[in-house]
Amino acid sequence: MKIWVDADACPVVIKEILFRAANRAQVPTTLVANQMLRVPPSPWIRAVQVPGGFDVADQRIVQEAAAGDIVITADIPLAAQVIAQGAVVIDPRGELLDAGNIQERLTLRNFLDGLRSSGVETGGPSALSNADRQAFANQLDRLLAKRQK
Repeated sequence: MKIWVDADACPVVIKEILFRAANRAQVPTTLVANQMLRVPPSPWIRAVQVPGGFDVADQRIVQEAAAGDIVITADIPLAAQVIAQGAVVIDPRGELLDAGNIQERLTLRNFLDGLRSSGVETGGPSALSNADRQAFANQLDRLLAKRQK
């Protein structure tokens, strides 16, 4: 099992949770972004910088992620692609996305994208709350605990 992070838009507090978890559970964790990232020195954590461009980081994650891996992203189309490969996804708010719920999320995302492109203001997500951070940490711990069994 490896952890892949869509790091361009991943909140700093979520990255910090991931750094602690990667070291504690000794799970290889890779942050993929099209900008240079600082990561703490650790044999379990690395950052990969990809060239700039639309979805370049996403496509690198799709190429690398495998069945049983965990992918951290709020990008629903990316989530759908890696779930089809057997990975599981946690969004930064702690929601687990898998084969059972990704189609519903993809449909809603496409509907809202259509509204936005027709000029309807749909608003954005609320700020990440302490409850969201805790939900993320708890979900990550549950998945890592399954790995230990």
